[in-house]
Order: sequence, then C-alpha cells, then structure tokens
Amino acid sequence: MVAGLEKRNRLLNPKEREIVAYHEIGHTLIALALPGVDPVHKVSIIPRGVGALGYTIQRPTEDRFLMTRQELEDKMAVLLGGRAAERIVFGHLSTGAADDLRKVTDIARSMVTRYGMSEKLGSVAYDREPGSFLGGSDGSLPFQKRDYAEETAAAVDHEVRDIVERVFQRAENLLKARRALLDRAAKKLLEKETLEQDDLEQLIRETPQEALRAV
Repeated sequence: MVAGLEKRNRLLNPKEREIVAYHEIGHTLIALALPGVDPVHKVSIIPRGVGALGYTIQRPTEDRFLMTRQELEDKMAVLLGGRAAERIVFGHLSTGAADDLRKVTDIARSMVTRYGMSEKLGSVAYDREPGSFLGGSDGSLPFQKRDYAEETAAAVDHEVRDIVERVFQRAENLLKARRALLDRAAKKLLEKETLEQDDLEQLIRETPQEALRAV
C-alpha cells in the first residue's frame, strides 16, 4: 500500500538494474549511518507504482511535530544518498534522483525562507504562505507572490544551492567511507531484489566497526 503495486513487467536492462540497486542502497546506508533518522524497514529494486524503479521505506518510530536544522539536513542527506552513490560508483548522474532533488530543494528553501535557518539571511520569514514540507500533500511549494527584492531572491537561491551542495558532499563522504559496505549491500540487493530490516542489520554486523566511522 505504501510503495504501490509491483510492476514486474517493467523490465530493466542489467545496467539500469545495477544503477537502481546502488541508488537505493545509497539512501539506505545514509539512513543507517545518521543517528536519529527513521530506521529503514525495507529496500527493493522491484519496480512499483507509476514510475518508481525501486524504493526505500523508512518507518518512523514516533510522531514528530518539530524538527531542528540538523534533523532537516539529515533528512536531506538520506534523500541525496542515492544520487551520491551513483556518482561514486558510476562517475555520472541519472534521472532517477529527480523526485529526491525536488524534495531536497523544497526543504532547503523552507529552511531559508520560512524557518530562519540561514546565517547569511538571518531570522527573517521571506515567504508568508505556509509551505508544504511539514504539511503539504504532494511535497511541492504552492505559488506565492514574492514580496522581497530581486537581490534578496538571488541571495535565497544562492543559499538554497549552498545548503543542498553541502549536504550532498556530506552524503558522498559518508558513502565513500563505507564503499566496501556499499558494494556488498548493492550486490546482495541485486541477488535478492528486496532486503528487509533484518537483512540490513546482518550486513552491518558483518562489517568491521572501523569501516562504519562517522564523517
């Protein structure tokens, strides 16, 4: 019900299947590496729904009504983990991260324009209309009339880009430090197509602690 119906008739070629496996494991390993992030319940490369070629499901352990800047950046890092894994392993980026990028950009823009979490732009709410990150239906920001100068708009765009790039670099560094685990987990996912939480915990237990160091 969460991921949609299986689409086993949507056949991927071997290269695409490998990219999807690394992409989903990228999300998974970032979620496993960061404290306080919702635990991963399942990761799969079986296509589902309208356009999902794979999916990573996290299961919240409690209801949340407030989030700190660090928690928002951790959430962004998980979303960017798939894109980071693709660049590390294949040296290029695919279209598979389009939805992740949209969500990450919305979070970063809300941090800057709604939550006053930008040191450069200060504790000012630039967007008066409620955004959608903590309460919208589709994750997209509604159309808003901008009531600040073009110079400020450019500063907002620059700060949003800086936040996303910084978090992406963090995700990439975390995965580089766990490259052996990334390869083993992706190989396991390609073999089994779906990994449950127990499978992921087993992979972590089999990994030397020095290979799980924080970055």
